[in-house]
Amino acid sequence: MNLTPLATRNHRNQNNIRAFQLLVLALSDRRYSYLIGISSSSINASTSTRSRSTRWNSLGFKLLHCYVKSFIGLLAVVLSLNVSQSLADSPFDKLVWFDNFDGDSLDYSKWECEINAFGGGNQELQIYTDRPENVRVENGSLVIEARNDKFGIAGTVRDYSSGRIRSKNRGDWKFGRFEVRAKMPEGQGLWPAIWLLPSKETYGPWASSGEIDMVEFKGQKTDEIFGTIHFGSPWPKNKSTGTTYRLPKGSFVEDFHKFSIEWTSQSITWYVDDVKFQQIDSWSSDAAPFPAPFDQPFHMVLNLAVGGHFVGPVSKDPKTFPAKLLIDYVQVYQ
Repeated sequence: MNLTPLATRNHRNQNNIRAFQLLVLALSDRRYSYLIGISSSSINASTSTRSRSTRWNSLGFKLLHCYVKSFIGLLAVVLSLNVSQSLADSPFDKLVWFDNFDGDSLDYSKWECEINAFGGGNQELQIYTDRPENVRVENGSLVIEARNDKFGIAGTVRDYSSGRIRSKNRGDWKFGRFEVRAKMPEGQGLWPAIWLLPSKETYGPWASSGEIDMVEFKGQKTDEIFGTIHFGSPWPKNKSTGTTYRLPKGSFVEDFHKFSIEWTSQSITWYVDDVKFQQIDSWSSDAAPFPAPFDQPFHMVLNLAVGGHFVGPVSKDPKTFPAKLLIDYVQVYQ
């Protein structure tokens, strides 16, 4: 399902509202009449026997001005309701779990560091550690850092080290609104992700019990993110569906952005900075009827992978490393 045009329509609506605001300004103050092509000379031509002040203060123009201004203002408000597809109308309004990373170390009552060198099943090149070089909290943010340092654990050495944390058995939820404010790293072969996995494999091994990818990012495509779900049968007969979202301006490596999903029993909806860009309401499971597999508790995973089939070969530019995925906060509402 590809709903990217929705984001384009939202951008157009924002431009329309700015145009309406200029029109209201022009009608409100004659000093800005040039914004809509009304000049004092044109007014003079149509009512040459009156003074400028008399023309602008005439009862007829005042009434017309008020009616048009009110209509435009109302229309702008109506259009603005659909501009950002805001989460303000979300059915999930109770904050049930959060981490603002305000301390000086990771809160292990909420997170677990995963330690492995398995490559995630995707031919990734990193080893995940719990070292502060790879996972730490500093300056009010979680830092997951990938390094080109040939680190090893239990006899396994990898060219790259990085971090992966999860909330399993510390934060597990069925349905809700999930928000993460993050800043992505730049570089060919970097693969940061914010995602949810089932806390129990109720319907079988991956991907029959489901996976929800809030955000996947390719370090070489800095203005684009991916939102995807995986479901159906165990690998390799699994299915997936999703789409991409491209920022209308700027990139995800220049500043923090808010990434959100709303997950209900009937649909999963993706947002970037409160702009809706995808809604999926159709999936399947070989083990149970809809809405399986997305009817069980899931937990959150935050990681920065290096290499793998999704992003391709890793940049040889020495400036690529160290690379940092920064997380400002994680919030869960139900």
